[in-house]
Amino acid sequence: MTTFHDVLLILTFVFPLLGSLILALSFGRLSERASATIGVASIGLAALCTLWVGIEFYDQGKSAQTLTLWHWVTVGDFRPTVGLMLDGLSLTLLGVITGVGFFIHLFAAWYMRGEDGVTRFFCHMNLFVFSMILLVLGDNLLLLYFGWEGVGLCSYLLIGYYYRTPANGWAAFKAFIITRTGDVFLAIGMFLLYDQLGSLNLQTLLARAPEIWSQGGLMPQLTALMLLGGAVGKSAQLPLHTWLADAMAGPTPVSALIHAATMVTAGVYLIARMNGIFLMAPDVLLLVGVVGALTLLVAGFAALAQTDIKRVLAYSTMSQIGYMFLALGVGAFDAAIFHLMIHAFFKALLFLSAGSVIICTHHEQDMRRLGGLWRKLPLTYAGFIVGGAALAALPLVTAGFYSKDAILVSALASGHGVLMLAGLFGALLTSIYTVRLILGTFHGKPKSDNARSAHAGKGLVHGTPLVVLIVMSTAVGAQLTPPLDEVLPPGPVAEGMAVHILEFTAMIVAVGGVLFAGWLFKRRRDLIRRGMADPRGARLWTFWHNAWGFDTLYDWLFVRPYQGVVRVNRGDWINSLCNILPWLARASHQGLRTTQTGLMRHYAVSMVLGATLLLVFLLVG
Repeated sequence: MTTFHDVLLILTFVFPLLGSLILALSFGRLSERASATIGVASIGLAALCTLWVGIEFYDQGKSAQTLTLWHWVTVGDFRPTVGLMLDGLSLTLLGVITGVGFFIHLFAAWYMRGEDGVTRFFCHMNLFVFSMILLVLGDNLLLLYFGWEGVGLCSYLLIGYYYRTPANGWAAFKAFIITRTGDVFLAIGMFLLYDQLGSLNLQTLLARAPEIWSQGGLMPQLTALMLLGGAVGKSAQLPLHTWLADAMAGPTPVSALIHAATMVTAGVYLIARMNGIFLMAPDVLLLVGVVGALTLLVAGFAALAQTDIKRVLAYSTMSQIGYMFLALGVGAFDAAIFHLMIHAFFKALLFLSAGSVIICTHHEQDMRRLGGLWRKLPLTYAGFIVGGAALAALPLVTAGFYSKDAILVSALASGHGVLMLAGLFGALLTSIYTVRLILGTFHGKPKSDNARSAHAGKGLVHGTPLVVLIVMSTAVGAQLTPPLDEVLPPGPVAEGMAVHILEFTAMIVAVGGVLFAGWLFKRRRDLIRRGMADPRGARLWTFWHNAWGFDTLYDWLFVRPYQGVVRVNRGDWINSLCNILPWLARASHQGLRTTQTGLMRHYAVSMVLGATLLLVFLLVG
């Protein structure tokens, strides 16, 4: 029997789906205000349902609940269901998706004013949220995979929202293709799991894995590796990371939704949810941490050399997801999810603040043409200060300090000192590029007419999301501890003097990085100019600006060889053989076309000849 609690859980994804359907079936006849109202209200109602579900979840002792809606088909022993599973992990993600997603939608109602296709925009945004909710609530991998593909499709539609610009279409296409590459690995992992364990139900898989597999065996290692392939594609980790920065082609609220509440967190969720499989494959689990450490360093250096404020934030997202992978790799699944939640707060704040800068400066987002905005945009400046402080993990007062500190302590406790040092160095890079971003955007003199004529954003739909996210990015947000004790295995625990030394070192690194960056970019910019004047410095900056040349590398490794094979095989005999039928069709068409002269006597002669031939055939036969 379906209870009121079950109905609320269902409504968390029905409301976004309903909003998307209403907007899609309006065929563009709705006004801009009506479209925004439907788009925002649907996510707001989903957020309220999530809040109610969360309260009841705590009242019922935080016990996991499952709800089977219906069975799809029966094929032998395979009976996939449409079922929902609510536990501490899915509730945490559900709160992030609907809560942060609501404020992003609310801000988008201000940001998208006057744009063409607002109905289409909110339709795809609602569908995006629906797909992500389906991904985290699904009680089996098949339903998770449907949501997984749904967010990929919606990212394509939203990244290419300004489709009249060819570069935006290519950015959307690039994101779609690269993430599909990862999806193939995930699909293979699902096939292996069903073949080996006989089910795709999440709870059944985690229960059967230690019964059937031996730890460190070939099959758990191979399966975990396939799941990791899917995760790195969706979460933009090495080597499938090159799509994320180009995804900035979409409207800024889209960037906020992708980077903070949906999509890039899907890979982290997948590994955390399938923790039992990865614990059976310790080598692959360590690889998760190594991938995260490498990504956070590569992205950190790339962020230092960006001039577009959104691309700086994009590489910072890549780096912060790298921290989450590092935590997963050392077995600190709870720390990874805690940082995922905190990151959603301050990254949504930073992207929405960047959107405010872009609109208020007449769509200017190049730091080299900004500056002098801190007096003109006080609320936006406060958003960057608080969000940037949380990103840099300034001690005690920011939420980012607590989540990042938990990751570093876990790395120390696991005995992976190299990963811990990578995390510390990544924190230093984060502090430096964050200060560079804030100083370049808000301080100094205005460097363009757009910056000089900037105007402050107004209205509740502009200010409310920023104020709420500012509060949640402080130590207040860190008080929301995800209820993960009953879901995820406990991570490594460290005690004693070493922990205090690490915590103090992390504080010194964060504060020292901010002070050094302030001194360098405010007082000694001549050092930067001299470095850029040196050919080696200029080449290094270009190398980092182009994100270590991965796009060029992939172009040489994959795109050009494929194009070469196509050119070589363009005239091969198989192709020629296949062209016989089209050639015959064209030749027949040309022959028959000559008979269409438009002269009645020709048609009459043809009819007489045809009738004569038919009679002769009948007589002879």
